[in-house]
Amino acid sequence: MSDDTTDPHLWLEDVTGEKQLDWVRARNDRTVEEYTRTESFAELETRIREVLDTDARIPYARRRGEYLYNYWRDADHVRGLWRRTTMEQYLRDEPEWDVLVDLDAVAEEEEDENWVWSGAQVLRPDQSRALIGLSRGGADANVIREFDLVERRFVSGPDSFELPEAKTDIAWIDADTVYVGTDFGDGSLTDSGYPRIAKRWKRGTPIEEAETVFEGERSDVAVSAWFDNTPGYERSFVDRAIDFYRSYRFELTADGELVKLDVPDDARVSVYRDHLLVRTRSEWLGHPAGTLLAANYSDFLAGSREMTVLFAPDEHTSLEQYAWTKNHLLVVTLQDVQTRMRVLTPGDDGWTDEELPGVPDATSTSIIDVDPLTGDDFFLNSSGFTTPATLLSGTVGGPVEAIKQAPSFFDAEGITVEQFFATSDDGTQVPYFVVGRNTGTPSPTLLYGYGGFENSMVPAYSGGVGRAWLEKGYTYVVANIRGGGEYGPTWHTQALKENRHKVFEDFSSVAKDLVARGITTPEQLGAQGGSNGGLLMGVMLTRYPELFGAIVCQVPLLDMKRYHLLLAGASWMAEYGDPDDPAEWEFLGRYSPYQNTDPEADYPPILVTTSTRDDRVHPGHARKMVARLEEQGHEVWYYENIEGGHGGAADNAQAAFKSALTFTFLADKLANR
Repeated sequence: MSDDTTDPHLWLEDVTGEKQLDWVRARNDRTVEEYTRTESFAELETRIREVLDTDARIPYARRRGEYLYNYWRDADHVRGLWRRTTMEQYLRDEPEWDVLVDLDAVAEEEEDENWVWSGAQVLRPDQSRALIGLSRGGADANVIREFDLVERRFVSGPDSFELPEAKTDIAWIDADTVYVGTDFGDGSLTDSGYPRIAKRWKRGTPIEEAETVFEGERSDVAVSAWFDNTPGYERSFVDRAIDFYRSYRFELTADGELVKLDVPDDARVSVYRDHLLVRTRSEWLGHPAGTLLAANYSDFLAGSREMTVLFAPDEHTSLEQYAWTKNHLLVVTLQDVQTRMRVLTPGDDGWTDEELPGVPDATSTSIIDVDPLTGDDFFLNSSGFTTPATLLSGTVGGPVEAIKQAPSFFDAEGITVEQFFATSDDGTQVPYFVVGRNTGTPSPTLLYGYGGFENSMVPAYSGGVGRAWLEKGYTYVVANIRGGGEYGPTWHTQALKENRHKVFEDFSSVAKDLVARGITTPEQLGAQGGSNGGLLMGVMLTRYPELFGAIVCQVPLLDMKRYHLLLAGASWMAEYGDPDDPAEWEFLGRYSPYQNTDPEADYPPILVTTSTRDDRVHPGHARKMVARLEEQGHEVWYYENIEGGHGGAADNAQAAFKSALTFTFLADKLANR
């Protein structure tokens, strides 16, 4: 392990320095020359772009009263359209859309700005105004602009809600008031770069005069305030996130009093009408982690601890998602990574629990949208590795109908989906999915993993993976390793901090199991992951190089000695640990990829990609790792998108290029082995 008291590559952390960007361009040019100057690459890029641009995609929408809002990008609208329609129109094959914002036109008017859509908040109930976020090049930080939905124009001036670029949190209270957390100046941000102060800002007053409603600590992750506009239950709340998984929630009363909800700081808490929901992440009141509990909100504040168990986990089943309609609670569970859906309904005699009928089998289903202010309607999305997405619509108590179907982008004939379990180093059974043809014969195989932040990797359709990989007869694998949420909070908490090694042991065990089953060979096995999954790839390279023929490492964390000092890194110390604490650096230092490269090791070829505009995971991680691997003589390829944010691409053209580059590299390294 190298001594990083002096880091010769520290200069690469200067994101936009000209010398640094020259270093980036030189490596980009080398990679582009090697992998993209062929007809086969151009054809693949075009076919992936077709998937991203096609008008046959499902236009997923958010229903807000009488309107359904959608953001849409295609070949003619590179930056995209924000538009809306009615339910009557939406149910048609070709709805008539009312275009509200043409972001290409906005970007053209402001020639020096590369705007990327960052979302919109519509004022309810009249839907006369919206707060729109616009990001430069896809960064997390954005500018806030107010949009008049009646006059179809951005509004500006002293009477508008406009804010400069920052990682802003803003929410409507009423037409003339918002809650806002942003960069108010020195000391107003946390060490993680998020708002530390929440204010109530009235229209027509300078932001400097906004009333402070809460202040957190510099060491917190973030502070936010918002307004619940449910008729008859109007309330304000404040969240103080003290780390990535622990937070305090307060009700902010009309007279300015903060009433703290007496729930575990690691629980997920929500209030709807007179219902308090608590999803536990550790044992509480005798209930295990992963339980969903309900209580009467007023009674709870008064001291009652009478709780109703709405969901209790078992060895195979966890709670994945839940959302309120007006009168019901929709619940999605995972049983060995297979989704199930139920409807829970509160009543005078307690809660009822029924299966939601009409949901397809053998697919993964998720709640796309509900609007509890207006009714019990819902949108669901259902898809699988070989089953294109289907948009389902229904009303609780009525039928669930497929209203839109995405096209098939690749020939799935003969492609099978199988689930296996690998035995990890400590004996834990780790599930994974194998997708492909003739999986009994060793073939080029791509193993994808993430393993962090309680994110579950459920089956989903990808036209790009299908066209670039599966159609060629290759095999695609998704590993459901610890660190994720596939088996509830404990699947995640087992792998925190000093136990992070379990994530790496799980993934490597899946790799070994694929070879043992004859699905592939080490020379034909590739691995891919991004962000936290990029850290996973860095560890696979430095700790398990003999298991892989090639690795793709995207927007990664790699220098765990300095990650907490870079951008949003401090917010993840609850996941990884504090490098400044000698006891915690002891385990971080054992696996941190940047500190554990070995010039004598035989590493597989690696492609590292990132984005200059990524303001979540600093591109310095990728740059410094590449520089170190280069100086040690390893085969390393690098591509840094000058735009794109943490997603790595600011538009469909960039996304198609990045995807085609990834699969061209993998095929080149694995298909001839």
